[in-house]
Amino acid sequence: MRILGVLAFCAILGGCASVTRGTTETISVSSTPAGAEAVISGLETPMTCMTPCAVVAKRNADISVTVRKEGFEPQTVQLTKEIPAAGAAGFAGNVIAGGLIGMGVDAATGAATDHKPNPVIVTLQPRGAHARRPKPVAAAPQAGT
Repeated sequence: MRILGVLAFCAILGGCASVTRGTTETISVSSTPAGAEAVISGLETPMTCMTPCAVVAKRNADISVTVRKEGFEPQTVQLTKEIPAAGAAGFAGNVIAGGLIGMGVDAATGAATDHKPNPVIVTLQPRGAHARRPKPVAAAPQAGT
């Protein structure tokens, strides 16, 4: 009976994934070292936060995260959109209840997708770290061999 209620609700409101999963998700960003600036691009309004932090983003947004901190090389992570099992189930529910309208709503809002990677975890490298590493010293030839 509960399933029938959910399916009827999906049919009335449009896309099943839009109803069951929502059109936004929370994206977490952390870095080593912590306290780095994370610039999240691709949102309606670009956002900046200090790691560790989290932002709410639309599921259909094309997001990139740039993490930077004084003395470290900045790193940019481009997030991709994937359809997890829960999103696929919600989208498939449209076949039973939401029809083409529900599928269109879910496709337009990205409700069936999740951003990956989430959480975004970045390990910053010290600026010029490769220049400071000592070069390996060749072993001296041995006499008598």
